[in-house]
Amino acid sequence: MGDVHISAIAGGVGGARFLRGLLAHLAASPDPARRSARVTAVVNTGDDTTMHGLRITPDLDTVMYTLGGAVHEEQGWGRRDESRVVSSELAAYGTGPDWFTLGDRDLGTHVFRTQLLREGLPLSGVVERLCERWLPGGHPAVAPDGPTVRLLPMSDDDVETHVHLADGRTVHFQEWWVRLRASVPATGFTQVGVDGAKPAPGVLDALREADAVLLPPSNPVVSIGTVLGVPGVREALRDGGAPVVGVSPVLGGRVVRGMADACLSAIGVETSALGVAGLYADLLDTWLVDDDADGALHGSTVPGAAPGRGRVLARPLLMSSPQAAADLAGAALDAALATGRRPS
Repeated sequence: MGDVHISAIAGGVGGARFLRGLLAHLAASPDPARRSARVTAVVNTGDDTTMHGLRITPDLDTVMYTLGGAVHEEQGWGRRDESRVVSSELAAYGTGPDWFTLGDRDLGTHVFRTQLLREGLPLSGVVERLCERWLPGGHPAVAPDGPTVRLLPMSDDDVETHVHLADGRTVHFQEWWVRLRASVPATGFTQVGVDGAKPAPGVLDALREADAVLLPPSNPVVSIGTVLGVPGVREALRDGGAPVVGVSPVLGGRVVRGMADACLSAIGVETSALGVAGLYADLLDTWLVDDDADGALHGSTVPGAAPGRGRVLARPLLMSSPQAAADLAGAALDAALATGRRPS
């Protein structure tokens, strides 16, 4: 067997920690095919926004900083050892928004990204340039002959998630998520620009040709759901040959991190492991639920799944430590490789 090619669709903190766990699992594997695996992460860009004239890509940066060993571990996002001199100066001038502060180290990334975009480089090319620093040789935290990882934005076209609020306003997702902390109920979401967006170069090939496609525990509505909304992405997963394994972000009716429950409520989906699975039912070969909180679902089938697909397996899902994340990623990969590619 040759090198294993694994693709994943990821959002922010949960996706980043899962991917870090996956790389750790691969690097420690006794299987040479896993140790030299190629990982492609297709990352949500629907959270992207422009502030202070700078283009900001929160999910891409969170994944990049996490895999590059520079993330602020307690927050799960942003740079460690950060300062905020520039943000303080901007506040002194009275220019906002004051609810979205950018660290000085992080600003360097945004300035460089914006410069490259203004020079005409597409976002996928910008990400490649940024990763030359953070992921040299594919990944700096493993042996030279170990697994490699490539980050791809879901699209080079601008896509922004707007939130329709119960009070009649429509705001950018970042304002609802960061400033309002989802305290104002949402009635729906619009991914502005997604209908006309094209998958970034390499995205569809990575999803179609992989030996395994993994859906980490990311926000199912505004992260993975946004990526699946890019024309051609959902079809590549549904109709391609790669087995698709998803990991529930909901344990026992509660989200592990963030406010995904507010997003699910806004679109009328129950906050449960099977409620989330229903959003991916046409894609899934296997759905992982927590063995403690949702173990009764083990051996069942995701409602609406294609015939012979959508099996539910119970495994420990809580990424309470780097080792737990590696074990979870290994369990997801095991399930995918046990399924094997579907006949074309």
